Amino acid sequence: MAHLPELIQDMALILLVGALVTILFKRIKQPLVLGYIIAGFLVGPHFHYLPTIVDHENIETFAEIGVIMLLFSLGLEFSFKKLVKVGGSASITAVVEIIFVGLGGYLTGYLLGWNQMDSLFLAGMLASSSTTIILKAFDELGLKSKQFAKVVFGVLVVEDIIVILLMVLLSTVAITQHFQGLEILFTVLKLGFFMVLWFLVGIYLLPVFIKKTKQWMDEETVLILSIGLCFGMVLLATQVGFSAELGAFVMGSLIAETVLAEKIEHLTLPIKQLFGTIFFVSVGMMIDPQAMYTYAGPILAITLLTIVGKFSFSGLGALISGQPLKQAVQIGSSMAQIGEFAFIVAALGLSLGVISEFLFPIAVGVSAITTFTTPYFIKLSEPLYNIIVKTLPDKWIARLDAYTSETQKNKDNPLWKKMLQEYNRILVINSIIIVAITLLFKYLIIPLLNTEIESPLWRNLILVSSATLLASPFLWAILNKKIKIKEGNENLNSYYLNYSLTGIFLNAIRFLVGIFLIGFFIDQITTTRYALIIAVPLIVALLWFFSGKIQRIHQRIEQQFISNLNEREQLEYARNKGTIELQQKNKEASQHFQEWDAYVTELEASDTISFAGMSLYELNWKEKFGINIVYIRRNDRTVHLPNGKQRILPNDKVGVLGTEEQISQLKLVFDQKEITRENEEDIDINDIQLTKIQLSEANPYCNKTIKKSGIQKDLHSHVVGIERNGSRILNPGSSEMILANDIIWLVGDTHKIKACLKNHQENFMEV
Repeated sequence: MAHLPELIQDMALILLVGALVTILFKRIKQPLVLGYIIAGFLVGPHFHYLPTIVDHENIETFAEIGVIMLLFSLGLEFSFKKLVKVGGSASITAVVEIIFVGLGGYLTGYLLGWNQMDSLFLAGMLASSSTTIILKAFDELGLKSKQFAKVVFGVLVVEDIIVILLMVLLSTVAITQHFQGLEILFTVLKLGFFMVLWFLVGIYLLPVFIKKTKQWMDEETVLILSIGLCFGMVLLATQVGFSAELGAFVMGSLIAETVLAEKIEHLTLPIKQLFGTIFFVSVGMMIDPQAMYTYAGPILAITLLTIVGKFSFSGLGALISGQPLKQAVQIGSSMAQIGEFAFIVAALGLSLGVISEFLFPIAVGVSAITTFTTPYFIKLSEPLYNIIVKTLPDKWIARLDAYTSETQKNKDNPLWKKMLQEYNRILVINSIIIVAITLLFKYLIIPLLNTEIESPLWRNLILVSSATLLASPFLWAILNKKIKIKEGNENLNSYYLNYSLTGIFLNAIRFLVGIFLIGFFIDQITTTRYALIIAVPLIVALLWFFSGKIQRIHQRIEQQFISNLNEREQLEYARNKGTIELQQKNKEASQHFQEWDAYVTELEASDTISFAGMSLYELNWKEKFGINIVYIRRNDRTVHLPNGKQRILPNDKVGVLGTEEQISQLKLVFDQKEITRENEEDIDINDIQLTKIQLSEANPYCNKTIKKSGIQKDLHSHVVGIERNGSRILNPGSSEMILANDIIWLVGDTHKIKACLKNHQENFMEV
């Protein structure tokens, strides 16, 4: 309790200053992360005009929780399946960019005379671009519907997962101080092993647990469970030698595959925001303006490397993946900044005590500059493309176009590659599970049995039989499982896949791998050579003899896993079947029209569109812009291939087929807001009143329809009723005639109406 008053004082200072700076940054439309870091500087030891944080120890603990919650939240937004669906273009672009920009960062640090750890962490800081800044820029510039934007979003997904892995590698290298290739290779293999193992076990067990207990899960229980799972995984990750950040990210990504993902993301958002704010503020406290001034040269050099390097190598990666030159330039222009992960990587290095303190102010300086330059650089992408086209020889441009076209045609894998992928999947997944079972027995069950059973014979017999029983489905899969490959909606011939020359060769390899794994398995859980000699052939014979029963067990396990993995996706598909199918059709159509430089995208009509209620025939967009409207989606109803009589209403989602230039021109129309009156003024609700007037015979509105008379426009009001010869017409239509001596009921601005009546007393009589 002794620290409580100081902690409360510090929390009040952090949160109040953070809130005020956040309001300012929202006002000037800048990333909030940068605002939190500035707030940290204001309450830090290098700014003397405000009180300073006192209880550093507790604030650092809260900041560590903030990193854990940030990574957990990132995992909730991430999906292993999403990474698979990202596609080759985004993956190749991200990998090329990270390798070359990272190498550039390391060499820059080396040339500046920094030590090895500073240079390594600089490379890690430059690895990712800022999702926040890119999304903000795309929103402001109206680029989210562009074809290249989809590739950029995919690149950001790949970058996030690669940076997580880099953080783990950097922390491991920092702790062990081992830089040898074999040590790093071992770390990568160990990381891959545990990542796949956690994924397999988590997806198999977590959705089943949630399904069984869902009826007792209220919001409070879900919140407690999710935070408990997060911290539990953090503990497990640190126990096996990895960072807490990896554990938080892995648990978030596992929960992302369950039906509770959205609920947990919503419930944990305030906790993430609270502790995340404290983390970024604590990071900002480390900013030393003197250090930034001292290292102005390195800041400018690294800023130049970030902008030029990310533009060049992101563009190069996009070209290699088969993107057209224009899209490659646009992708490169979008990626030219460093992201929020740069601060996390720098803070990780500082917390481990392996990097110099000047590295963090450099990260802040580079981030601040590239944050401001990003929107302008994106705007310059087309002029840059035009300059590049004029500069490069025509032969080069023609070859690039031919390469792009050929790459798009050859995206489908040949059959032998699909077979190889399927065999690799069987070997890798089942081998990891067998190794995990081996480790479970070696480090948990064997020590327990050694204390309970004295006889080596009985101990080995129980160990081998129980371990074999547990591992048999996965050993069977390696030795004997037949592969199946779908081509479209049909399975390819199983006999050809498994007994062709390629199939026989691959089966022989996996049989040898299976025998080796059985030998390794028995060797690790027994202490005698005789057990190994007897058990290996015996286990192979048993697996063969009971093949049918073991196969059924393996199929049940596999089906349960696939069901759990697809549960959330199937639920979303059931809710949004029409939308998902429509998006798939759009994707297929876009692929077919790639050679035409055209694609299908969806534009949403806002509440204030200027063309609301107009038919497609009246809009005449096909002739004006050269586009085709392929569907109109309204609520749960979709009109495919609409004819000219169909109208577009507010909030409609319109599928458009056209080139990028055509769609950009049409989007300007969608962005135009309806202007009902020029110089329209806001009317106070107290000025809106019901008034009735009587028209004389000389009134110019007489003998005209309400619409043609202009009475509503002139008087800034609506005609809501007409009294005529003792009868009443409520809410008359615009085609209703106004006659002499009619009593007109108006709802509108009473000041406007009275001013008009005063100026034209001979034509109106107020009743």
